[in-house]
Amino acid sequence: MEFRHIAIEGPIGVGKSTLARRLASRLEARVVLDDTENPFLGDFAAGRPGAAFQAQLFSLLTRHRQQTELQQANLFDTQTITDYLFAKDKIYAYLNLDDNELFIYQRLYDLLEADVTTPDLVVYLQMPTDALRRRVRSREREYQENGEPLPDPEYLRELNEAYTHFFFHYTATPLLVVETSSVDLEWGDDTLDDLLKQMGTMGRGTRYYVPR
Repeated sequence: MEFRHIAIEGPIGVGKSTLARRLASRLEARVVLDDTENPFLGDFAAGRPGAAFQAQLFSLLTRHRQQTELQQANLFDTQTITDYLFAKDKIYAYLNLDDNELFIYQRLYDLLEADVTTPDLVVYLQMPTDALRRRVRSREREYQENGEPLPDPEYLRELNEAYTHFFFHYTATPLLVVETSSVDLEWGDDTLDDLLKQMGTMGRGTRYYVPR
């Protein structure tokens, strides 16, 4: 496969990390997962004033550090699968921050973005909101074990709509949009094989794909 850096994207609970691991195993590629540990998330979930801005800046700086470390180590010389796109940070920022916070955030984002390498291919896992809510509820125990609050259903709706809007206008790289509402979270071998065929024949632009 020609793509050396593949980014898997989608809203909370859609299964990005699972697919990234499965693809990396099949392609014998390096997998890089989004560092989701954030000391401000608890306060953000509790609605503490200013916590959203703190959490957003922490995530932005963490993702920037991870991406620049990838480049410095020349890891893109080997095939690399990441379970996030750096630009996803803006999706959350525009959802969570007020106008004054966004003004500061955007200035910082513009400075950091110049250091980040664009993936060769983005795979966007799309799912209707109702199915996404069911998927998230089915993973409630996992959230509890990680000490994370279960995402609010209304927030999931807004987030899913924001993802849809972002990728409808996305043109930076080849984009494979995968409708995943009927796909098992573990991505069985046959389904994964079919996905790899789609990825292997990607050219420029956007392709929409419903797995068998």
